[in-house]
Amino acid sequence: MDNFEIRFGGTGGQGLQLSAKLLADALSEQGLNVARSQSYEPTSRGGISRADLVVSKDDIDFPLLSELDFLILLDQPALEISLPLMKKGGVVLADARRTADIPSKNLKVHTLPLSEIALAMGNERVTNIIALGAFAGISNWCDYDVLQQTISEGVPPRFLDLNLAAFARGYELTSGEEDHSAAR
Repeated sequence: MDNFEIRFGGTGGQGLQLSAKLLADALSEQGLNVARSQSYEPTSRGGISRADLVVSKDDIDFPLLSELDFLILLDQPALEISLPLMKKGGVVLADARRTADIPSKNLKVHTLPLSEIALAMGNERVTNIIALGAFAGISNWCDYDVLQQTISEGVPPRFLDLNLAAFARGYELTSGEEDHSAAR
């Protein structure tokens, strides 16, 4: 796929902005052009938050989303603002504990225990990195090693081992699943 659009949607405090930055950096490292935008409510935790990426092999003419290929959904409130932008056949990767009632008509929905795994790992704050690993396993849009290196360089050293373990765990969840419509 030459062009694609990704949204990280959820609520403030879930690390959506960090995940989008890490993925944008990794995709750029692979030679792709990436435009990143974000929006969040003024509350530091709990308000709707989103981070968007427009990715292309060519120059990006318009840096904002028009049709979402992929939605990483970490909390239900972000679904309402994201669903109208989903492309037919688009992929939704959702946290099973924090989302429900995701319409699957014309969408490929993967509901996974992202935050449950994070809690079992001892820190719910790595749910975003588990989701990033799951995205890497499903989409094949970003090289695993490049994304792993970007995480290594982009998270605080004291949380590095936890984040790398979370990324690997997320990848393991989905690496057997392949979205052929998303192959580059």
